[in-house]
This record gives sequence, structure tokens and C-alpha cells, in this order.
Amino acid sequence: METEAERDQHETESETNQQQSKLVAELRASVQAQHPAAKELDDSTFRRFLQARNLNVEKASAMMLKYVKWRKEAVPNGFISDTEVPNQIAQNKFFTQGFDRAGRPIVVLLGVKHFKGEIEEFKRFSVYCLDRVCARLPSDQEKFLCISDLKGWGYSNLDIRGYLAALDIMQNYYPERLGKVLLINVPFVFMKIWKIISPFIDKNTKKKFVFVDDKNLQKTLLEEIEESQIPEIYGGKLPLIPVDKLKE
Repeated sequence: METEAERDQHETESETNQQQSKLVAELRASVQAQHPAAKELDDSTFRRFLQARNLNVEKASAMMLKYVKWRKEAVPNGFISDTEVPNQIAQNKFFTQGFDRAGRPIVVLLGVKHFKGEIEEFKRFSVYCLDRVCARLPSDQEKFLCISDLKGWGYSNLDIRGYLAALDIMQNYYPERLGKVLLINVPFVFMKIWKIISPFIDKNTKKKFVFVDDKNLQKTLLEEIEESQIPEIYGGKLPLIPVDKLKE
């Protein structure tokens, strides 16, 4: 039998869901009135933009209109093909494999394999990767976990313009997709760069970046990921899959 506390909790959750549904409807009406193409977007997309703007319909509407316009210009074919990002794929730096304890897909970035290239191709590659990761999301999950491995990272890998471009795309066009970032094997020199780029990260997004001490690496990974889902390179059993080899 349900307790009184449980009934109160369910009633509160129901009221919250009803309120959010009302706000989603308001947001949809506002955005579609200004850009009919938005009718193709599902309610979960509107909800994520609302959450990114603290349920403020006016601010979420401005954000979504910017997104719809950007998507049409940046991804005119509806997707980014391998042939549009050949140099980025060749660096072999973005992988995925397994799911964390919350059911979120795991992404692994190898910072040592990133080298500054043509900025527009890198922007396309950011979209290419995010679209493919989001396509892997289970029906009951909207976010992913990222392991950003900086082992061996040095000034030859430095690309502040690229980092900021990727952050801009993720924050403004893929809101509420990032669950958490575990920064591991972080060299001291990278902290100087972090001081430059961190002010450009949204306050709520910044909370999702976690610097992991080398001595706590395995403990932290096991807290976030079941042993059977840990990637091979971190002592697990699952081999990493390059992003371009993901089945669509």
C-alpha cells in the first residue's frame, strides 16, 4: 500500500509534469509561429531547451529559433557525412562503447590525438559526433557520459578556437545532452588552458566537468560504470568503437 509520503511525492511529480507540459505547449506555439519547420521537433526537444533556460519560455524560444536556423544552415542535408569530415575522422580520437550506471552511452575522447585543423571541418565533426551519440541514446535516456582522456596531451594538441567552437555547439544546439564529463590523466599544463576556456562554459554545464585524480581513476570509473561496461583501455573488456564505425 502506498504511504502518505509516497502519495504526496507522486502528486508533486504529477503537478510538475503538468506544468512542464503546459510550458512545452506554450514554447511550441511560440516557436512554430515564427518558424514552421519547428513542428518537426518532438516534445522532448522543446523540454530540453526549456530546462536549459530554467523554464523561461521567452528565453527558450529565442534559443530554439537560433537552433532551427543554425541546423538548416549547418546541416542542410539533415546529417553530416564521412566525406565532409575526412581529416577529423583520420585523427581517430572520438570513440564510444557501453553505458554507465544511469544508462547513458559512454563517449571517450583522446586529447592527444586531436590536432588543430580547418575550423569549419572541426565544427562539422562536432555535429557529426554529437548526432551519432544522440542516435545511440535509449528511449528513456537523453544524456551521455564523456570520458575526456588527456594522457600525453601537450601544446601540439592545443586548439583553443576549436575547443570553444565545440563547446558553443554543444551548449547552444544540444542542450541537456551532456550528463557528465570525467577529465582523466590531466597534465598540469592543461590547467592553464582550462583557466582560459572555462569562463566560456555555462554555469550549469561547468558543474558537469569533473577532474579525476590519477589515484582515484579506477574508483571513480567503477562508481559511474559497471565493471562489465568499462572500456578495454581502462581495464575493462569492451573495445572502443570509433565514431565513424557506429551503426546508424
